[in-house]
Amino acid sequence: MASSLTKGAVDPSAEKTFFGHPRGLATLFMTEMWERFSYYGMRALLVYYLVSGGADAATGSQGGGLAMTAATTTAIYSVYVSMVYLMAMPGGWFGDRVWGARKTVAIAGFVIMTGHLTLALPGQAVFFVGLLLVAVGSGLLKANISTMVGHLYDGPEDPRRDGGFTLFYIGINLGAFVAPFVVGTVGKEYNWHLGFALAAVGMGIGLAQFLIGTKHLSPKSSQVPNPLSAEERKAVITKAALGAAAIAVFYGAVVALGAYTLNWVLVPLTLAGLIIPVAVLVRIKRDRDLNSTEQSKMTAYIWFFVAAAVFWMIYDQGGSTLSLFADSKTADTVFGLGFSATWYQSLNPLFVMALAPVFAWLWLWLARRNQEPNTIVKFAMGLVLVGGSFFVFIVPMNMAGDGTMVSPMWLVSIYMIQTIGELCLSPVGLSVTTKMAPQKYASQMMGVWFLAVTAGDCTTGLLSLAGVDLNGTVVIGIQASAAVLAGVAVYAYRKKVQALMGDVH
Repeated sequence: MASSLTKGAVDPSAEKTFFGHPRGLATLFMTEMWERFSYYGMRALLVYYLVSGGADAATGSQGGGLAMTAATTTAIYSVYVSMVYLMAMPGGWFGDRVWGARKTVAIAGFVIMTGHLTLALPGQAVFFVGLLLVAVGSGLLKANISTMVGHLYDGPEDPRRDGGFTLFYIGINLGAFVAPFVVGTVGKEYNWHLGFALAAVGMGIGLAQFLIGTKHLSPKSSQVPNPLSAEERKAVITKAALGAAAIAVFYGAVVALGAYTLNWVLVPLTLAGLIIPVAVLVRIKRDRDLNSTEQSKMTAYIWFFVAAAVFWMIYDQGGSTLSLFADSKTADTVFGLGFSATWYQSLNPLFVMALAPVFAWLWLWLARRNQEPNTIVKFAMGLVLVGGSFFVFIVPMNMAGDGTMVSPMWLVSIYMIQTIGELCLSPVGLSVTTKMAPQKYASQMMGVWFLAVTAGDCTTGLLSLAGVDLNGTVVIGIQASAAVLAGVAVYAYRKKVQALMGDVH
């Protein structure tokens, strides 16, 4: 039988694949895995480096940190995480209008690596420069690398597409799981700056293999979908230059007057992280180009956005409030074997990898019986679970009040409950965002979803800057109650919200 392939054509079945997926997925998988390794490794060290002062001769622990208070540390951590997600919106803009996704990711990887290398240098000033570079680079990369995964497939109907994103998600969690054991242990137990340098090495490996494997990516990844016109480019550069000059003049005056403190940076960033999400939602909601159906869906979406912000406000304290408790009030041995407090940061990715397939199966099993909870109910479940995790947290906090070192299993349980809540809310939130996005804002709405993380973390940061002790049982209880009440409210108004959602279920 004559071959159906023309002369010189390549048989697709003969091409190398990555578990049955396009070869480019391996490049993006490894890039994201190493980027998450660097990000979560540094994040596991962050709060400990900020609170660490002089070395403790009794325990042999290293000093050399920035010796900040727990409140300031929590604020810095919260603002940093919020800025990573806030930068996802301009990151997507750069990919769409300036550099294209592939070039943006390459530049982002270099910026992240430079940021970690800067963190590896001693001194408070260079530390914050490094933190800024990592936040900017992470935002640029986060917004564009997922887009390139989508480019590998033949549109939304490609049957391999969902499986490809699942493999990609495994890469994220694999990097996040390993990082605290390597970067966290070396940095916290031996030398802070060596730990930060290891994070830079991780990003360097990811960047190198991305540049080597870039030939396997789709040509779409190099295209700029909506390039700036000459007039638009000039206007953007002018506005950016004027903005940078205004900021430089303002802070120059503050320093010259001798009034500068860290709050001059933290407070404006925290307020911006709250104001920008609200402003974006208001702008979209008031757009007269939206038809009545889209307006209704945006009203419903605001419910989900606020619920997600409450969820992330508590959830992201796993790297601050819970981390500080792990280091000072939790036993650091299991069956006689010692371990670093940074290892707790590996629990969430471990639980995600173990439980995500279970939840995927569970939702399908329930769907076949017409018993799967809808999106609204899943959101309510996520809020109740994350609130419940903080109610559980109150128990070991009270036990440790007299100086008792509590069992590590308390924190293991709290992280597991929060992860189950995440699996109820986060994947559903990504899905509902794409389904409810107005056509005009289809490419921007994923950035809007990330702004819920920004709003939640900036709320935590603002509370810390206002002098609220987030490490106290009363405040923990208030946050837990707020999340549970929000979950109950979402559930109670589910019919009203469903009506606003129209044909989205």
